[in-house]
Amino acid sequence: MTDIAAPAETSIRVERCDVCIVGAGIAGVNALFVASRYLSRSQKVILVDRRDRSGGMWVDTYAYVRLHQPHGLFTAGNIKWTLGRDRSYLATKDEVLAHFAHCLEVVRQQVQVDEYFGWALESHEESDGIVRLTCKSSDGRLMVVEAKRLIKAGGFGVVPNEPLQVSSKRIVSVSPDYCDMRGDEMRASDTPVWIVGGGKTAMDTAHALITEYPGREVNLVAGSGTFFSDRDRLFPVGGRRWWGGTPATGIFTELGRRFDGTNETDVATWLRTTYGTWLTPTTGNYLLGLLSGSENKTIADGLNEVIMDHVVDAVDRDGETVLVFRSGSARTIEPGSWVVNCTGYILRGDPPPPYEPYVSDSGAIISLQPRSATFHLTSYMGYFLTHLLFLDKLREVPLYELDALDLRKKSNAALPYVLGTLAVHNLSLSVDSIPSTAFVECGIDLDHWYPLPRRMIATTRFMLTHRRGREHLRQTLDTVRAIRCSLRSTRPDVTHQRSGGSVVGSRCHRRRGAKNLS
Repeated sequence: MTDIAAPAETSIRVERCDVCIVGAGIAGVNALFVASRYLSRSQKVILVDRRDRSGGMWVDTYAYVRLHQPHGLFTAGNIKWTLGRDRSYLATKDEVLAHFAHCLEVVRQQVQVDEYFGWALESHEESDGIVRLTCKSSDGRLMVVEAKRLIKAGGFGVVPNEPLQVSSKRIVSVSPDYCDMRGDEMRASDTPVWIVGGGKTAMDTAHALITEYPGREVNLVAGSGTFFSDRDRLFPVGGRRWWGGTPATGIFTELGRRFDGTNETDVATWLRTTYGTWLTPTTGNYLLGLLSGSENKTIADGLNEVIMDHVVDAVDRDGETVLVFRSGSARTIEPGSWVVNCTGYILRGDPPPPYEPYVSDSGAIISLQPRSATFHLTSYMGYFLTHLLFLDKLREVPLYELDALDLRKKSNAALPYVLGTLAVHNLSLSVDSIPSTAFVECGIDLDHWYPLPRRMIATTRFMLTHRRGREHLRQTLDTVRAIRCSLRSTRPDVTHQRSGGSVVGSRCHRRRGAKNLS
């Protein structure tokens, strides 16, 4: 008789911690910073990320990307940069990634942090006051993490852009995430470049091509156009920091005062005229991007042609290569031309991820992502929601939440102004709910660009008026929820039902303690 060996037992690694944070991008490191303010040195945080290092989307994005804002304002909590550059310097990709690593080193001095890079969250469940996560490594190993609290810092879930799929065999279709515009392949060519997109990626790409290859033909297919906040007006340099520019708090407060939930066209005109810069003849889009006047001029002067349309395909017909546009028009282009996909990354989930509330029924899990956004940026979500989590106030503070993906589909024009209103409303509630030290340590606050006396004036003005202004903001969000059904309320007077973890019925339903805009 042949002996059959019994299969070897497969043991799954089990790790225990006080807090598990899934996601090591800007939302996750801000959550980690805040957690370190509440935990003791003997307590432990487990940090999990599917990438091989911290940095989130910055790990994957194109090589020549730079920050929108002065580098010191992109950080975790109040962790200072060690770059030693001028305060207005826009950090490069490698410099940003180095700062992420530095932030982790600083936090490790306050609390134990075990990092699991190359691990992805597979599932999680709650029972008996413990959240159990199943994670899988890139090589197929499984691990269970048992935590008292879970912070899912998925952020915008950005993935690299693929090249546009086109019919033509006579063009070079690329994505900047896989083809450096300054690389050998592009340098060896002299054929025209057609940039598809009008946002920050397109501006970065156009600027890189125009400055790297003077005289080369660079064209822009800009869709419906984009305008940007003028960096020179928001972040004046030298002595103008004392008397010029407008702190971001003032701009957001004024935006919230002007917007009523229906007049996004008027608010866009005011914002564009007062604080904007642009190079396209029409400006149908705005999503919190920053561009300086000099960058704008360099790009505008260097572009050969700007086409206000959307690319559908590139085809070879009748011996010619033609770009086909959504409008039905077409444009003959030179064979061998480059078509660069710069159509953007943010709020483009297809299919979108399922809705998930920003706080679980138990209050032990928070989710930082755009299907239940509570602030305009995920860095703010990571910072302020983590404070509320550790103070056990998340389920009682009546935040509004926004399904930003849903609202973008329904009204892309309204989205930035709803986000601004949402941020000011929820910041007003947070001011009344968390310690004042949290605001002192909030290094991602753009007002920190200005000298302390100017910041104190802006802060004092906000503190004196934010409760009076909150009612208008709430009414605006209620209006958006009524006409576009993209918001959810968590006001304490409203109850909610759940079935299998999802809100039952229309996405317009309110949840106790929070409001949803959809």
